[in-house]
Amino acid sequence: MSGNSNVMTNANPLRWKALFLLCLAQFMVIMDTSIIGVALPAIKEALGYSQSNLQWVFNAYVIFFGGLLLLGGRLSDLFGQRKMFILGFVILSLASLLAGLAWSEESMNIGRALQGFGSALIAPAALTIIMQLFVANPKELNKAFGFWGASAAAGGTAGVFLGGVITEWLSWNWTFLINIPVGLFAILYSLYVLPKGTKNKGSIDLLGSLTVTAALMLAVYAIVTSEHNGWGAQTFGLLAIAAVLFILFLIVQAKKKEPLVPLRIFRAPNLLAANILLATLAGAWIPLWFFLNLYLQQVLNYSAFMGGVALVPMTILIMILMVGVMGRLVGKFGIKGNLVIGMLILAGSLLLFAGNTPEEGNFVTNVLWASLLGAVGMSMAYIPATIASLSGARPEESGLASGLSNMSYQIGSAIGLAVMVAVSSSWTKGELDKGIDQIAALNTGFHSAFVGAAIIAIVGALIALIFIRKGKAPEK
Repeated sequence: MSGNSNVMTNANPLRWKALFLLCLAQFMVIMDTSIIGVALPAIKEALGYSQSNLQWVFNAYVIFFGGLLLLGGRLSDLFGQRKMFILGFVILSLASLLAGLAWSEESMNIGRALQGFGSALIAPAALTIIMQLFVANPKELNKAFGFWGASAAAGGTAGVFLGGVITEWLSWNWTFLINIPVGLFAILYSLYVLPKGTKNKGSIDLLGSLTVTAALMLAVYAIVTSEHNGWGAQTFGLLAIAAVLFILFLIVQAKKKEPLVPLRIFRAPNLLAANILLATLAGAWIPLWFFLNLYLQQVLNYSAFMGGVALVPMTILIMILMVGVMGRLVGKFGIKGNLVIGMLILAGSLLLFAGNTPEEGNFVTNVLWASLLGAVGMSMAYIPATIASLSGARPEESGLASGLSNMSYQIGSAIGLAVMVAVSSSWTKGELDKGIDQIAALNTGFHSAFVGAAIIAIVGALIALIFIRKGKAPEK
């Protein structure tokens, strides 16, 4: 009892106010991946994008965000989490101004890439601060991670919802400019509620940073463009160059005294398996969200705004489960059990969508229940996977571990979505070649993507079953 009293006495009194700001940051970082979806047609018309180049309004952000997260985590460890958090919001706000005032394809793509860079500084710093604020009390840590996970889920759906509202009643420019007042608030409020964080002596591994970032960017670029370029010499050539760069990165890390990623970090219990799990979770969840949105709009003829509304019940359930239930489940049943069951439930939801979303479907029968089941699976898997990816790392490497976990999720989402888009497009083309009408062909493509994402979720469940070690449940 006295131990708990000391924990509570030494706890930062501003930790819950800080958590609000950190969750707001996570909400914004994730929202920026989805808010532009509804605005894309308006952006295309205003800036003269071709249909094939339009994808770069999304990809420029995701590729730079995912590719620079390791560097962001390392900078967080070296210079302090609060400093990097603030710098990230400065860059994100200025980049949002550039994107909001964009006058050409090039200026938009640069603005989106810089937004990704800012987010790559924010995300690992924020996650590390949460660990620092709440690690002394496992029960509070589980609750904090519940809010963190819920804010990510809310950001994804709110992006679709707000994108529709903003594009319809304001203009596409405000899907970017909305970040500026939020960024200014975050910068000022962080000076009041965030601890300065920890700093560690060391240097920046520029060669390691360049090689791993280039490898990740090239790999994601090759896969996201494979839909248009096909799986030929260009795609495999880029993937081969990415593989060579990644091998070079590993060689540099093994030989350098102060590497970007000390390879010993992967000996931490569960860290490597948990990062792979986060990638598979994102690779299953993001296609579910993406193709469900397309099914609602392109098959059931929902407006973009109503499509966003249809995703609200799923988001609300995720928020309720992550904030109010998952901490207790992790405390009672541990990380492994929740991960395996969560991934299998997510797979079940995807298979339901694959087999029960007809062209003449309706929301209650064909969408609502399967989407709520997916929300349960996502909620059960996300928090324990995140905890497992961080809890074994040394305190001085917490920023790096945060960067790894964020990177795994973002790269998993980008690659998983790109592969499923390629699968869906291939099936749709095959159906059209048979003379099937366009809506039916599209729906068959969506079904193939749901099946593919379900396979990814099942693979994740098997990884959790085989490689995640059972640890003691957090104390109540």
